Amino acid sequence: MATENKQRILLVEDEENLRDAIKMNLEIEGYEVEVADSGFKALKKIEDQRFNLFILDIMLPELDGLTICQRIRLSDQHTPVLFLTAKDTGQDKINGLKAGADDYLTKPFNLEELLLRVKVLIKHSQRGNAVAESEMNQYEFSGNTVNFITYKVVNHRGEKFNLTKREAMLLKLLIARQGDVVSRQDILKAIWGYDVYPSTRTIDNFIMTFRKHFEKDPSNPKHFHSVRGVGYQFVA
Repeated sequence: MATENKQRILLVEDEENLRDAIKMNLEIEGYEVEVADSGFKALKKIEDQRFNLFILDIMLPELDGLTICQRIRLSDQHTPVLFLTAKDTGQDKINGLKAGADDYLTKPFNLEELLLRVKVLIKHSQRGNAVAESEMNQYEFSGNTVNFITYKVVNHRGEKFNLTKREAMLLKLLIARQGDVVSRQDILKAIWGYDVYPSTRTIDNFIMTFRKHFEKDPSNPKHFHSVRGVGYQFVA
């Protein structure tokens, strides 16, 4: 089988023996598997390559799996994500699904079950969902239209302008978690990563810009809220 016809999987797992065993079994099933043993190495591969499935451990060096999943979802809404983790409480699973995961398998796990879940997720990935993709690529609220592919905006006053990449990423993160208060720490990890530390004022300035562009009354915002001492919230 030609390499280009194989379904490509990124496996992010820092436990070497487990990583090697999973990789070997996935390759026996005919998948092409890339591996990473840390969060930053995973992000580098995600930026440089295309995959049909992401398999992520949650507890990773440098950057945890939840943050990696959030970063994936800022630019890719439908490549499936499967968490493999020892964290097995109900709240852990909820956190994983809220971060954008499609499935969640706790360690220790049955290898046959893992392979079956991988097969199902990749099948869904191949099928695709054009409607869902369109909705995630473009978002409308209160007369504002944002295209997250081109970064072009038409606001409620009919003004046309472009967002910066960072503005688009932050806006998409807030919209994806609408109704939730997103902490400053989550924003730092998802948008800036650990290598750059903007001040709280920097994030505040982004929110002020959003209010100026999208709110009918920026001094009395309906959509973009700062929650003192906690973070930021988008309400549709």
